[in-house]
Amino acid sequence: MDQMIDVQEASGVCRITLNRPKANAYNQDFLDLFVEVLEQVDASGNARVAVIQSASERFFCAGADIEAFAKSDADGQKKIAATARRVTAMIESSDKVFVASINGHALGGGLELAMACDIRLACDRDYLLGLPEVKLGQMPGNGGSQRLPRLVGFAKGLELTITGDNISPQEAYRIGLVNHLYPADGFTERVEAYVQALAGGPPLAIAAIKRAVRQGWQKSLEDGLAVEASCGESIYDTQDAKEGFQAFLDKRPPIFTGQ
Repeated sequence: MDQMIDVQEASGVCRITLNRPKANAYNQDFLDLFVEVLEQVDASGNARVAVIQSASERFFCAGADIEAFAKSDADGQKKIAATARRVTAMIESSDKVFVASINGHALGGGLELAMACDIRLACDRDYLLGLPEVKLGQMPGNGGSQRLPRLVGFAKGLELTITGDNISPQEAYRIGLVNHLYPADGFTERVEAYVQALAGGPPLAIAAIKRAVRQGWQKSLEDGLAVEASCGESIYDTQDAKEGFQAFLDKRPPIFTGQ
């Protein structure tokens, strides 16, 4: 693996492996490559799930490369931040389900990357998650101040953002920042089983659900219900919907083709 980001696709799953030693800290080149990778994943007709994982045993992602960021002028810093925001926006708007497989430190922009994913699976061992930007006289620049309170609640999200305190994966699971906390022994296998189950589901219905939830959760209930109705109507007359009903009647597992 000689690239900063490696992509492998098999059995309906794209595995995006971050590999920029030592901490997967991102600079402009890394982010530009990430955009290309996400365009490739989104264009795939076979992939239904994308897993973002790390080649490092210590870091998921440490966020921005502080040395490179500090050496950039204001325009360069703004460009890095803007491209990082583009990456997370592409993840959230994609019809694919994005899963963050977190097995090491997820800090600053690294945690912001994980929070943009639809599902976060964490390894139960010793590492930290947090938004420490305030300790550098900065603030989260890639959605951290907005996504964290929405995931864990206003009070806790605000506290973690203004103190810059890091938390353990165990605490992250307790407050709802990560969806599942799997034992270190067998973590890879548990993640694989989870994503394969997702990949075996109906991709059109899952994509519609993702759109309905992401577009509707900040709206009023009335407006959110309208979003749900619109998304639901788009899948009524699909082959997958017909297959789901027929498989139920036949008492057999459905085979979804994404049509």
